[in-house]
Order: sequence, then C-alpha cells, then structure tokens
Amino acid sequence: MVRLFNYWRSSASYRVRLALAFKGLRYEYVPVNLAAGEQHGAAHVARNPWHSVPVLELDGGELVPQSVAIAEYLDEVHPTPPLFPGAPLARARVRALVEVVNSGIQPLHNLQVLQYVKATGGDEKAWSAKWIGQGLDALERLAAASAGTFLVGDTFTFADACLLPQLYGARRFASVDPARLPTLARVEAHCLTLEFVQQARPEAQPDAVNP
Repeated sequence: MVRLFNYWRSSASYRVRLALAFKGLRYEYVPVNLAAGEQHGAAHVARNPWHSVPVLELDGGELVPQSVAIAEYLDEVHPTPPLFPGAPLARARVRALVEVVNSGIQPLHNLQVLQYVKATGGDEKAWSAKWIGQGLDALERLAAASAGTFLVGDTFTFADACLLPQLYGARRFASVDPARLPTLARVEAHCLTLEFVQQARPEAQPDAVNP
C-alpha cells in the first residue's frame, strides 16, 4: 500500500487526498506536523528537500513529492476515473485553473512565506488577504467561462481538487465574500455533498486538532 506523508490542514495535502479518494485508492496516512516543524526534520527533508508536504511513497519505496506531480502520476497509473480530461482543450482549461491556485495563489500564503513576512516586520494577514482575494477573483472569471456542475464541465477534475483546499484556506487567512465568487461558491457547495470529498476533508483526518 502506498503511504501519504501529509498534514491535515495543508492545502496541497488536501488536494492529493481528494485525488486518492476520487479514484477510490487506499493509502496509509502518515502525518507530518507542520505546526511543530516536523517538515524540517532530517527524516522528512530526506523525503522532500523542499521541506513540504505532501509526499507519496510508492510500494517500492520510490518517493513522489508535490501535489500536481502526484496527481498526474496517479492519473497515468490509475486512469479511471480521470482527474484530467482526455480532450486537449478541456485538459488545458483544467491545467490553467490548477496553475492559478498551485503557482499563483497558494505559494503566496503558505506557512514558510507567512513566517518570513512576519519575521521581516510585515502584516502577514494583510499580505494573505491581498493575494488570496486577487487570485480568487481571477479564478472566478476563468471558471465562469468553463464551469458546469464542476469547474470544467460536469465531471470532477483536479481543478476542483485545487479549488476546495484553496477556499478552505481562504476562510482561514482572509475574509471571503461568496457573493463575489458565485461560480466558485456553487461548485464548492456541490462538491461538499460528495462522499469522497467528505472523506478527504481536513477535519476528517486522524491528526486534525480542534477542527
């Protein structure tokens, strides 16, 4: 059985838990306590020199870090049901939405960045609110052109697996006005009715603290 090194509140970890649950894949949950700094310990740095989660350990001991790489690996090895559409344009739209979150919004309010902003005298809450708000506005405009039941059409994709953790994080770090994000709010509300999504939620994880 594969092992997932992750943390209950990590948005990147949440993405991978959603991907695994969507595909119905079993895995061993291995918590890495980011709040306690376990990601900086020698054991975890050996798994991922970037000092972050998630990391997927395969049956043979091979390690795959980073959420998008893990999702693409899972889709290639376990193609049904797919996280990325087969049609080139739909696939490109999913990847575009994924990248707004993965390389645009989330890196600007992850733990290491916020700790640095605070240490250098900045207001980490104002910093988070600025980039989360700007990013979600862009995501809303992009999604409005592609959404059906989900962000791209009527099938769950990895774009939705990125949306849910980002909105979860946005509520922690910034004030979110759902009226400003009608497409994102509608898709999120539908996703939260799905059993596999509930399985992957932060508060459902064994290392959750005061969820």
